[in-house]
Amino acid sequence: MDAQQIRISLHDESDGYEISPDRVPLSKLRNFTKDADEFLRGERGEVDTSELDVAVVSGSLGVLTAPTAHPGLLRDLLRLADSESTDGLNARRRAVVERWQKAAHGGRGVRIEISAPMLARPVVISAVSDFHANDADQWVRVERYLRGEIYEIGGLRNVNAHIRLPDGKSIPVEAERDVLRADKINRLYKPAMVRIAAEYNVVTREYRNARLIAFVEHDSKLDQKELDRLTQRGAKAWRDVPDASAWVEHLRGNEA
Repeated sequence: MDAQQIRISLHDESDGYEISPDRVPLSKLRNFTKDADEFLRGERGEVDTSELDVAVVSGSLGVLTAPTAHPGLLRDLLRLADSESTDGLNARRRAVVERWQKAAHGGRGVRIEISAPMLARPVVISAVSDFHANDADQWVRVERYLRGEIYEIGGLRNVNAHIRLPDGKSIPVEAERDVLRADKINRLYKPAMVRIAAEYNVVTREYRNARLIAFVEHDSKLDQKELDRLTQRGAKAWRDVPDASAWVEHLRGNEA
């Protein structure tokens, strides 16, 4: 697919005037640029926005990127142009789109337009659109222990750790500065066990809004003495049971 210039524009009249590069509340400028950066970058930093030039365009408040051909970003744009379902989008882009949709429903004259030459018409997120995930009601709050390789840690504004799980997927985990500052172990590019709080989708098995609770020290080496001790305890506890399988079946009510 050819490289595309992508334009993301914010229209907002909720403060009694239409914002523009000449006049915009600082908080809305900050939130818009942050959301636009996250939308372009995606969950795994698919697009390196630190190397991406943009132009501030008039007519509202908007940014126009230099041509980019990243397949994941362009594929998500085509999905948005085809359907208001956010299922299948990169998780971070989906979160941004749903955040924009919530703002459009809650603010007077708020809308976001995303356009590119490959799109027949711009993607418009407004008070009359309904971009949402069909699996939105399948998210539950959980605490989990995850094991994976930490390949990025820290950050100036968004402090987090990026963990690559055994199945190859990556998950960003927000962290408190004090937690990382107090940690005395160099964990970069090493296996680690972490305890997190997150939202977990029981349908797609994705995590979102993950937060680091603690690093957990975990020794995967077999302690033969401890194993022998537990084996002896088990043998002693079961010594009066002549047939363990029959005893378990009896508990289950599966007697012949």
